[in-house]
Amino acid sequence: MAIPMDSLLTDLAAETIGFEAMIATLPDVQWQHSTPADGWTIADQVSHLAYFDDMATLAATDPQAFVASRAEAIADVDGFTARIAAANRARTPQDLLAWFRSARSRLVGAFAVADPSLRLPWYGPDMSATSAITARIMETWAHGQDVADALGVEHAPTAAIQHVAYLGVRTRGFSFAQRGLEPGADVLVELSGPMGEQWSWGPNDALDVVRGEAVEFCLVVTQRVNIADTDLVVHGPGATQWMQIAQAFAGPPGPGRSPSNPKYPSNPK
Repeated sequence: MAIPMDSLLTDLAAETIGFEAMIATLPDVQWQHSTPADGWTIADQVSHLAYFDDMATLAATDPQAFVASRAEAIADVDGFTARIAAANRARTPQDLLAWFRSARSRLVGAFAVADPSLRLPWYGPDMSATSAITARIMETWAHGQDVADALGVEHAPTAAIQHVAYLGVRTRGFSFAQRGLEPGADVLVELSGPMGEQWSWGPNDALDVVRGEAVEFCLVVTQRVNIADTDLVVHGPGATQWMQIAQAFAGPPGPGRSPSNPKYPSNPK
């Protein structure tokens, strides 16, 4: 069953509040702290979110203009995101925070009145308006995790974690396709939410299974931790391969994270 747009926007708002709480009162010097994303500071994480919020709004309000603007990104996705970060490093923390807030506000305003089934262009396959907001939830959560790790603070989960998990499941085929691989047999995913909720995707009789805490699953599919640093239970060759290459975000195959990185313990055990 499709999730109503207003519910998605409510959960995006909750995730936004949590993200802003980590950065709103940071001293300027802390905006330059390194994060687990190689070469990226906290400031880079914020500019990344603001930029792609603006691009999502453009895709919803003027898809032709968005398509015209994305040629550079499609040609060199990794270089493109690095150039976005570099282009905004002269901006002050106050300016970056204001940009993020205004970009997020424009995003919410545009999607609040959008047809939920509207197909929007993006840097990967076209997607519905509801899928676009689900992706913005995922991005906010994932980059929020990087900021939390950089600051050494708790990244408290919100109801939005279910959307991140759902997107992780939905992008299983994409994760394989980006590497020229076939996903193989269906996988049953059984997860426990932060408040004890039980979520399940996939056929109950599947031989390949991923089972465990939703937060850990989300950390893996957003490539914030290595599967080896979680307590997820994985059965079957297809599920095992998936957890090694899972990627819930658009773009070319991500490099993932090395196991047991003590500097950024996203999921200390």
